Amino acid sequence: MRKGKNDSKDVYLKLKKAYHRIIIPLHIPDQKEYYAQSYEIFEMCLASIHKTTINTVAISVICNNCSKEVNNRVFNLFHNGQIDEFIVVHEGIGKINAILKSLRCSQERLITITDADVLFLNGWEKEVIQTFEAFPKAGVVSPVPIFRRHNNLTHNIWFDYLLSKKLRFTKVKNPEAMTRFANSIGWPWLDEKYKDLILTLSGKNNKKAVVGSPHFVGTYKREVFLALPSDNSNFQLGGDSELKYTDEPVVKCGGYRLATERNYGYHMGNTLEDWVLDEYKKLEFEPKRELQPNLKILNPSWIDYTLKSKLFQKLFTFRPILIAFLRLKGVPKNKIKHF
Repeated sequence: MRKGKNDSKDVYLKLKKAYHRIIIPLHIPDQKEYYAQSYEIFEMCLASIHKTTINTVAISVICNNCSKEVNNRVFNLFHNGQIDEFIVVHEGIGKINAILKSLRCSQERLITITDADVLFLNGWEKEVIQTFEAFPKAGVVSPVPIFRRHNNLTHNIWFDYLLSKKLRFTKVKNPEAMTRFANSIGWPWLDEKYKDLILTLSGKNNKKAVVGSPHFVGTYKREVFLALPSDNSNFQLGGDSELKYTDEPVVKCGGYRLATERNYGYHMGNTLEDWVLDEYKKLEFEPKRELQPNLKILNPSWIDYTLKSKLFQKLFTFRPILIAFLRLKGVPKNKIKHF
């Protein structure tokens, strides 16, 4: 039997709104072998966010099939106010589905989705926001530029700037950071051919961004996720999950996939290295400045998407045309084979 009146009934929500949410899916089923240092790396990732963000951000952590010990440790972080949303899923539902647990209810203007092994550097949030300002069509901006993303769901950029000098291959600003990314995914080294030239786009006030965005960390405009599939992903990890849920929604909304010209983060991997600890020690607390510009809302167009991201991209499958495009944008003839 129900007695009395529920004080919550018919009461409007009065939620404290943040400008920027950061979503971190966490999968640490144990703390042995492959995962031996994963929790320590996650805590460094979280600490780097707190040190380097300039806005008051909301942080969501989704524990996807984590061990009881990890769940308890993350709950203590939640209890101490270091994260704002704590979700526990005992069954392994996969990376993307874990992200969706938070993403489908997030209303912040900017939403960063990041792996739990990213070290954020001072200046990253400011630089990402300024990149959004300089490129009104940006749908996602990653603080970490990596090699060879210029032909990966970026054909709307090529279409818009094919005959413009604003789209050019230029010298990489921080080749050592690209080498460190390659090391973090198991490559022993990175050939010079991958870190000499990169495709950049010039925007307002001559600000440059790198064309293309990696999967492991990126900041999105909220409206991008209106184009999400209605169902969940069928993959634990990989497959077409990131393509369908984080990549394609950007271009379906008419957005550009970009990265900052300079490097503002590192992918740490699952093993702590001395250079990571050195970079972590360099981090300083950023004063809160609440940089919250009114960014342009993306307006999806089925015609634009079909023309630029479906039909135009087919031209890139013809090698003579691809070579002509690369030469047009500044790739020397003797380096064409590397692109």
